[in-house]
Amino acid sequence: MNYAEIKKCDIANGEGVRVSLFVSGCRRHCKGCFNAVAWDFSYGKPFTEETEAEIFEALSPDYIAGLSLLGGDPFEPENRAALLPFLKRYRQRFPQKSVWCYTGYTYSGGTLKEDDGEGVRELLKEIDILVDGPFIEELKDIRLKFRGSSNQRILDLKRTMESGNIVLYLT
Repeated sequence: MNYAEIKKCDIANGEGVRVSLFVSGCRRHCKGCFNAVAWDFSYGKPFTEETEAEIFEALSPDYIAGLSLLGGDPFEPENRAALLPFLKRYRQRFPQKSVWCYTGYTYSGGTLKEDDGEGVRELLKEIDILVDGPFIEELKDIRLKFRGSSNQRILDLKRTMESGNIVLYLT
């Protein structure tokens, strides 16, 4: 997996001060995407053990609320294969910190609509808040918190998976 960028003090992609990892690779190619450069799976730098150590170091201060995953799309098969073991190590090291994840896929019935391939359910279990749905330029609304278009949802994924019903995260 490659990554496009790491933001070590991000307040735009989830609640609180966060470390954000922008992975490379997305097949969706939404019109008006804010990060089209990251559509290319080979864009950026390889995600290595050193990258993970850098992210963990940035997550260490108490004022950091957690990790946000964006892209590209973290749920592309090439990305989830690397993210799943990374998130398991993150959970061991930072059990009190949250994970927000942004995807163009739509959550439905315990998996992602259009893709329930290998690793999807396991990756979903490691995520607290999921911002789902493709960016739709015609539905763009700059007044929305933590999402770009009004079709996108902010799901409390832990409560959604426990109840079997969609539970929206209220910001």
